[in-house]
Amino acid sequence: MAQLWGGRFTKQTDEAVKAFNDSIGFDKRLYREDIRGSIAHAQMLGAQGIISADESARIIEGLKGILADVENGSLVITNEYEDIHSFVEANLIDRIGDAGKKLHTGRSRNDQVALDMKLYTRRKTIEIRKDLSGLLSTILTLMEDNTDTYMPGFTHLQKAQPTSLAHHLGAYFEMFKRDATRLDDCLLRMNYCPLGSGALAGTTYPLDRDMTASLLGFAGPTLNSMDSVSDRDYLIELMADLSLIMMHLSRFSEELITWNSNEYRFVEMDDAFSTGSSIMPQKKNPDICELVRGKTGRVYGDLMSLLTTMKGLPLAYNKDMQEDKEPAFDAIDTAEACISLFSGMLSTITFRKDVMRLSAVKGFTNATDAADYLVVKGVPFRDAHGIIGRLVLHCIDENKSIDELSVEELKEFSPAFDEDLYEAISLKTCVEKRLTLGAPGSGMMKKVIAQEKQWLSDWNSQIADDENV
Repeated sequence: MAQLWGGRFTKQTDEAVKAFNDSIGFDKRLYREDIRGSIAHAQMLGAQGIISADESARIIEGLKGILADVENGSLVITNEYEDIHSFVEANLIDRIGDAGKKLHTGRSRNDQVALDMKLYTRRKTIEIRKDLSGLLSTILTLMEDNTDTYMPGFTHLQKAQPTSLAHHLGAYFEMFKRDATRLDDCLLRMNYCPLGSGALAGTTYPLDRDMTASLLGFAGPTLNSMDSVSDRDYLIELMADLSLIMMHLSRFSEELITWNSNEYRFVEMDDAFSTGSSIMPQKKNPDICELVRGKTGRVYGDLMSLLTTMKGLPLAYNKDMQEDKEPAFDAIDTAEACISLFSGMLSTITFRKDVMRLSAVKGFTNATDAADYLVVKGVPFRDAHGIIGRLVLHCIDENKSIDELSVEELKEFSPAFDEDLYEAISLKTCVEKRLTLGAPGSGMMKKVIAQEKQWLSDWNSQIADDENV
């Protein structure tokens, strides 16, 4: 078919050039946004008297018909068109005639594609927030159920101090909560309408950009037409936010992979979220975790791709910017799938509470509390530290935990030890006496969980409001 811009040209575009130039293969997913933006533009053109009310109504009716036909499958977006904008406009002209040729009055493909991408990115950001809300809800439920599930806390992958599973999972809740607020901020900054900026210098037509922005649910119009058509910061910002989400998912996945190993056995993966081996019948592999961990690098690559594309571009629009879509689409698709599948997997995991508890006991995670016990008895901390170090070494040689030693054995290391040591270094005591804000004691954890539940409820209400835009 003839190009919409072909008037100045005397020969057809080379087929190889056309294939290299066209974007319909990937920007066809923007059809809803392109039609929605065109409807708002036509409404504004009619309201401003730039086209007649009848022409505006016919254009809007034709656009709604195209949308309905694409949605029901009777109209197929094919590669004969250069891009999604050409597809919509060409089909509109075929349906309503010359009135359809007036739709593009006062706009350029530059501000049109900028609008489409903003509308699409805004919609997907809201959807990702909903997915993230589901994951946060899953984590919060597990936290509520495990305030007294004791386990070792780690530093340097070495058992360090006892904590609770609720406390450990709460760390990931905080990570994803920060991700949630980053998405909120990103949404605020992207929510300005570029339509009406033209190719780069606005237009001589008396457009009402405030009206268009309002019709499309934006906070207002953008304020510089050159920046409007060449801005891809909002995409880069979203992809950076998605990279952080993927980093947090990857860290969580790494821990679950470790915990699922035969050496740890902290968790049992549900069969529905695991796979087996083609040769080793005993295997049950944590593939979702491994794929999430692997796909994190893919999202990082998408971010770096767009950063590199944009780094040397002069104002205003350049064709290089067509390269924003594929990495952005890939990052969004990948992150959405990972968040959803990870949440489903997490909700079905069985935590081996008995194994976690035994690991904390055998790992001398109560050693610091044993040193504190001696300090309370009047032993200087530095001396207490040395005493417990020698005691741990003895326990390793004897293959025993500290609380498996008799009082007589303990007194060989310090006369300050007595029967009350056993209660002082029990896992329950070690965890429950830690009641500072952010610590794992169940009393404080329950207060924190209540606070997190209120935050999540408020955030879900905000998401619902944004969905109605």
